[in-house]
Amino acid sequence: MNDMTSSAAASVSIRDLSLSFGAMKVLQEMNLDVAHGEFLVLLGPSGCGKSTLLNCIAGLLDVTGGQIFISGKNVTWEEPKNRGIGMVFQSYALYPQMTVKKNLSFGLRVAGLPRAEIEKRVARASEMLQIEPLLDRKPANLSGGQRQRVAIGRALVRDVDVFLFDEPLSNLDAKLRSDLRVEIKRLHQRLENTMIYVTHDQIEAMTLADRIAIMRDGIIQQLDTPHEIYNRPVNLFVAGFIGSPSMNFIKGTLRDGAIIVDGKPLPLDRYALESRGEQPAEVVLGVRPEHAMVGDAAQEMPVVFDTAIEIVEPMGSDTIAWARLGEQPFTFRSDTELGLRVGAPIRLGFDPARASVFDAASGERL
Repeated sequence: MNDMTSSAAASVSIRDLSLSFGAMKVLQEMNLDVAHGEFLVLLGPSGCGKSTLLNCIAGLLDVTGGQIFISGKNVTWEEPKNRGIGMVFQSYALYPQMTVKKNLSFGLRVAGLPRAEIEKRVARASEMLQIEPLLDRKPANLSGGQRQRVAIGRALVRDVDVFLFDEPLSNLDAKLRSDLRVEIKRLHQRLENTMIYVTHDQIEAMTLADRIAIMRDGIIQQLDTPHEIYNRPVNLFVAGFIGSPSMNFIKGTLRDGAIIVDGKPLPLDRYALESRGEQPAEVVLGVRPEHAMVGDAAQEMPVVFDTAIEIVEPMGSDTIAWARLGEQPFTFRSDTELGLRVGAPIRLGFDPARASVFDAASGERL
């Protein structure tokens, strides 16, 4: 686990955090530090505890054990309004009877801020999010993307150090998601505030995050930069969760510096084994489809094999195809100009230095 910061210097620090609903443990003794100005993404499948963790930080759920610090202050039992956070929800949660301007200013008016300060903050947020022309409209007259901008703006006007996003783009269509993803990244670069963002979408995580915490069953499996998680996943779960199409998992036997797959030895002399203990016999070789070379380029690779194309899926800019390594399925990505055809023979190759090897029993990286 990569510790970017210590708890003393952290913007958000979580210590031995646990949350249970009856006998069901949702979060288990979690420790996490988020640096000032960092964009951290909590990523994982439904039910892994990522939104629950965010709600604990926000104060919307009472924890079973552990502590939460924001900007050095213990806020474990503080009310949400006293935690110095702004939160953006998946459902927009706008007041339908109010105009955009009143939605943005409502919390500030309740807090009793001077009118001049409210006007200043609303104007700043509107300019940042490019929603000035919408200030006199009501939510019913806005598109989904415009509503989400207003929801983000309502968090921005609070002028806090930490922003929490709970799957804010999941209700939008693909084009809007892409556009708003860029806007959120631009917003973070401009504000330099701490942002913690929950999603199950790996593209959002990879493009937005300084670091990603991949969660499963209430436990962080890996906490690192997108580059490290993509290239050096710590276990089979992380390796399979990141990447589209998913990493190829080839079962084999580790013997004399090679993996034997259906009787064919695949040399591992360019692979740096991280585990120095006794090596297991049964392993899983992980190869990303985009790391497989095709045709003449494959010939230059340390591992080369001949196969036949079973399925072709044109993607426009490139093509994804399915073949086999021995008796096991193998997916690869190629240039669309190659004109791959079902049933055609093809030569594939890859460099084990860019692959991953896992213990078949434990799933841990070797």
